[in-house]
Amino acid sequence: MLWYPLFGGQWQSPASALAVLLLAMAMDLLLGDPRWLYRLLPHPVVLLGRLIAVLDRALNRQSLPRGRRLLLGGLCTGLVVGIAGGLGALLHHVLAGLPYGWIVEGLLASSLLAFRGLYDAVRRVARGLAESLEAGRDAVAHIVGRDPASLDAAGVGRAAAESAAENFSDGFVAPVFWFLLLGMPGLLAYKAVNTLDSMIGHRNARYEAFGKAAARLDDAVNFLPARLAGLLIVLAAVLLPAASASGAWRALRRDAPRHRSPNAGWQEAALAGALGLALAGPRQYGGQMVEDRWMGDGRREVTAEDLSRVLDLYLAAGGLLFAAVMAMLLIA
Repeated sequence: MLWYPLFGGQWQSPASALAVLLLAMAMDLLLGDPRWLYRLLPHPVVLLGRLIAVLDRALNRQSLPRGRRLLLGGLCTGLVVGIAGGLGALLHHVLAGLPYGWIVEGLLASSLLAFRGLYDAVRRVARGLAESLEAGRDAVAHIVGRDPASLDAAGVGRAAAESAAENFSDGFVAPVFWFLLLGMPGLLAYKAVNTLDSMIGHRNARYEAFGKAAARLDDAVNFLPARLAGLLIVLAAVLLPAASASGAWRALRRDAPRHRSPNAGWQEAALAGALGLALAGPRQYGGQMVEDRWMGDGRREVTAEDLSRVLDLYLAAGGLLFAAVMAMLLIA
């Protein structure tokens, strides 16, 4: 939690770093991503995406040998992460010298958290699914990569629940984790890795080689946060009468290592076990069926009512992380 800005300056104390982080978490919970603001100013992730797209067009040549494409993909990944981390260090250095600069830093950091945004997105799926299958498909299309037209009602529900579980880690736990370790540089660098993976970390002809470094780095930086997110879901299940902490723990230990992703299974298995559901399993992306093991051994039919329980567990797990950061501030 103590880190030294790359551009000089004073050591950031644990208390000041935690105060910035708590402000960011609170602002994200209250405001989410204000659409009016991002109609005026581009979101930081949008800017990262534009940089990645430029480098992709310049460096990812299909005619090059695979070894060269691996090397150039690593160069692209290193440049984007390095630029993001350096920008984070520069922002902190500048803001640390301004009156109330920590408040501005907290507001900027809040734009890189996605707790409220994901909650709202999954709630829209629950409401849409309660209305009709088409409304549910339309809502879930905004948060998953699979073809919504191929999903029945149960598939829409499972997709939303899986997105809530996986993005609890990617969109909230992991950003908080990296801010705690490395401050604003760590947070921006993490978001760069996450964006790289979503744009070029695919197993297809165009990106299998060029995006390999991004995909492997994403696996590495999410290794600990994913497991922490799974444990938070288990602990949150203790607080909710409608959830089973023992079921969450049993599914996490048994099923998480079997998931095709080295990280996503920890949250999905914990969520499935806590609520008596079965998540993951075979699913379709881009017209192709992807085989995967089931997480949990409960019902595969996830309803709108189940998504309400998912959101309750999601809020409880997020609240535990908020409480942990607050406790760290009190003893810092």
